[in-house]
Order: sequence, then structure tokens, then C-alpha cells
Amino acid sequence: MRIAVMGAGAIGCYFGGLLAKAGHDVTLIGRAQHVDAVRANGLLFESKAFHGHIPLSATTEPSGVAGADLILFSVKSADTEKAGAEILPHLTPDAAILCLQNGVDNAERLRTVVPQTVIASAVYVATEMAGPGHVKHNGRGELAIENSPVTPKIVELLKASAIPTTVSDRVRDVLWTKLITNCVVNPLSALSDLSYRPLMQVEGMDVVVKGVIAECCMVARALGVSVPANIEEIVLSIPKTMPHQKSSTAQDLARGKPTEIDYLNGYVVREGSKLCIPTPMNLTLHALVKAREAQTANGSTAP
Repeated sequence: MRIAVMGAGAIGCYFGGLLAKAGHDVTLIGRAQHVDAVRANGLLFESKAFHGHIPLSATTEPSGVAGADLILFSVKSADTEKAGAEILPHLTPDAAILCLQNGVDNAERLRTVVPQTVIASAVYVATEMAGPGHVKHNGRGELAIENSPVTPKIVELLKASAIPTTVSDRVRDVLWTKLITNCVVNPLSALSDLSYRPLMQVEGMDVVVKGVIAECCMVARALGVSVPANIEEIVLSIPKTMPHQKSSTAQDLARGKPTEIDYLNGYVVREGSKLCIPTPMNLTLHALVKAREAQTANGSTAP
């Protein structure tokens, strides 16, 4: 199968690398420094199961999706519509697009731009770009994807490429469960610059975590979303499965890049405001991350 990865950052390179390793024709579409490194040496893939270079194609141009049967769509949430419009002229009519993004509404937003099949998914993986063309896997690696007429074929492909995948008829609920987790670990890891295990060992952090979760759950339930009864247990299990991982928000701030906080805590705040549900803890975390963004944008990394 021909596969293109639109937005070849840590998530895109991880799953794209596994698919290429399984023998599929994969093209990464990403930033010039990563593309140059992959073209020169292949993708350096580092995990417990495999450490080596994987040969695949790479380009900086959206036209890299041309002829692809499946597009892994892993751009930042803020770039969803723009990236969708960029690849639209190059998509085949029967191409399928699998959204591998944070947040809960990316697939819905992408569907307003492209007529092809768009499939929402929740991604559970700890990974990072350790250097140009170098992806490092730190833990987990499974997907939960939306049911659709083409989903069985995609699931077969993913599982055969060592990507554990489940199918959900209520993917919105799954995405909200992931969102609630992200609303806790992403800003707290970013603001503290701590990985998940030491973060959760800080005195009083459990109280903060429970407060953020409670606000998210109130908004979710008001929107008709079914939240698991053990959502606190799910969130607090993250330090056990990804103890040494820092959040993508922390990684973005460290690199001086814009974060996705507007689509995490910011999304909960906006939806809560529409429903007249106060979300002061999410609002505080959102504002503090935005302040750090402004700080890094001004060239300062001092606390």
C-alpha cells in the first residue's frame, strides 16, 4: 500500500516508520531539516524492539500525498484546515485520511475541507524527535480508530505492521478520554519541565489533577459524552506506562514552537463557557502555557 504522512513529526515518523519497516511504500512530508536527514540516511528509528535506519521517501511538499491510498494526518491542530487545503489538489478520490492528532474535533474540521474519507483516532504513544530524521519511542504505541466502511482494511494493515489497533463506534467518547488525560499531563509537564513520574510525585499534585479532571468531566457530560467511571485511574496510570516521557506541550516549549494548548485545556474552557460551566483550573493552566509561549517567542527561556 502507498502511504503518505502529512506532518512528519514524532507521531507521524513513528507510525510511518513502522509501516515502512513492514514493507509499505511510505513518504514523509515534513520540515526541511528532517527531510534532508531522511533522504541522506533513512529514518533513524530508536525503540526497545528495533534501533536502526529505515529507508523511505521524504519531501517538504504537500504533493507528496499524490497517489497515496492512506494518508496519516499528524499536523498540529492549529494547522488542520490549512494542511487539508494544501493536500486537497493532490489526493486521489478514494484516498483515506487517518487523523493522528491531539484534540477532539480535528476530523470534523478536516471534513469541511476535503471530501475524501476522514477517520478520527485516539493515539496512545510516547515518542519524540531526538534529532533531525531521528525518532525515539519511549512507550506504548496503540491506536483506537473510528469505525467506517474502510476501517477494517486499515486495521488489518496497521496490525500487520506491529501497530496495536482497536475500533470504536463511539470514537468521540474515546477522544474525550484522551483529551482529559492531555488536559492534565500536557500543561503540568510543560510548566514544570518534568516527565510524568516525577511530576505526579510532587506534593499536592493529586489534588490539582483531580480538579482538572472534574472540570473536564462536567463539560464532557453536558455535551453528551460518556466519560469512563474510572477516568481518574486512567489518567493516573500514565506515569506507570510512560514514566520518563515529557508531554508534547513541554517538547514544543523547549523548541520555542507554538503549542496545542488552545485545542486541549483551551477547548474545554471555550466549551465550558458556552455551557455556563466554570473551568477555572483549566483556564489557569491554559493561560500559564500561553504565557510561556509568549516568553519563548520573545527569545527567553528563563523561568
